[in-house]
Amino acid sequence: MTGHQNCNHKLTRRGLIGAGLGMAGAPLMFAPSALAQQGGGKGQRILVILELSGGNDGLNTVVPYGDDAYYRLRPQIGIKQARLRKLDDHFGLNPGMVGMEKLWKDGKLAVVHGCGYDNPSFSHFTSMAYWHTAAPNSGEQYGWVGRLADTMAPSSPANFLINIGTSQSLAVRAHRHVPVVFNNPENFQREAFYEEKDALAAVSDPGKIPNASRRYLLDIAKSANDASALVRKAWSDYRSPIDYGIADLGLRRVAAMINAGLPARLYYTSYANNAFDTHVVQNDLHGRLLTYTSDAVSGFMQDMERLGRADDVTVMIFSEFGRRVPENTSLGTDHGAANNMFVVGKRVKGGHYGDVPSLAKLDAGDNLRFTTDFRRVYATMAETWLGANASTVLNEKFNTFGMFA
Repeated sequence: MTGHQNCNHKLTRRGLIGAGLGMAGAPLMFAPSALAQQGGGKGQRILVILELSGGNDGLNTVVPYGDDAYYRLRPQIGIKQARLRKLDDHFGLNPGMVGMEKLWKDGKLAVVHGCGYDNPSFSHFTSMAYWHTAAPNSGEQYGWVGRLADTMAPSSPANFLINIGTSQSLAVRAHRHVPVVFNNPENFQREAFYEEKDALAAVSDPGKIPNASRRYLLDIAKSANDASALVRKAWSDYRSPIDYGIADLGLRRVAAMINAGLPARLYYTSYANNAFDTHVVQNDLHGRLLTYTSDAVSGFMQDMERLGRADDVTVMIFSEFGRRVPENTSLGTDHGAANNMFVVGKRVKGGHYGDVPSLAKLDAGDNLRFTTDFRRVYATMAETWLGANASTVLNEKFNTFGMFA
């Protein structure tokens, strides 16, 4: 387990799964055997969340080339106007973001400026926990995506919440739901010695077992077998001519699950391993990271169009903080505060949202002052896209953006 268990010693389904029914590459993943049931289809709105871990430099992503202060504060790493993919007479995208430039031109990309929170943390771990739980400077134990799943589907239907990754994110930790967590679909199966595999595969029908405790254990075991088979089949059945670029960031696997008709409404994936922590000689590396991200997001949206699901799917992209405004002496940037977020989708009304932070009024640490509470974006996803009660999810009322057609 990875520290996301309830702090008690009672035998719970979640605890039992974590303790004794591990799967290759996924420490925590199963609901009851109904997990194998399918039923997702067109018309069911889906939210895909992409995390850019490490603290993406928002100022060199959506570049305010119309503001002279940007070039004064970044004389070496500031990206020249002629190289940018211009959005308008003030902002331009990083040169590598060809795919997202097209999404902008098609009216499918929203940029939300100045996203952050009061008393920001500059620790990757702490700030990411705040974004995962949507509860800055608190001890919230459940993730906001997990709470969203609990609110949308309190009866906790199987297969509702999928996390692509080598371990479960705090963001998807829920009270009622057990997320399906996997990284490599081909290896998504129960861990066992070779000699045990046949016995584990031949699980008795739990409904025919009179002993309640044994029936409970067999139900969990059967769910493990069913889930692994379902995910592997979805992946093996998926074929796509769409180019996702060098790194698909888990989005190709999301597309495969959507293509298979899984009833999942919430997907979580990430550009992992603190990739965006660009302290030293930033520009070339950062440009490559943004190219990979842009290509993957653009490819995914093309795939949704091909599958006839573009009207049903929205992607939200965030990072745990931005970078300090002035460049450092190593031609990189240090941990900062406010940042931009992105929302992509066919139903999205593209454009700029939120107030743009001033480069002339930085805080005492030379950071952008946040102008948009990031939870306003979460509330918009929950309420205006998915139809959930955002106040229940976020434990507070936040004004939403009119972002969807």
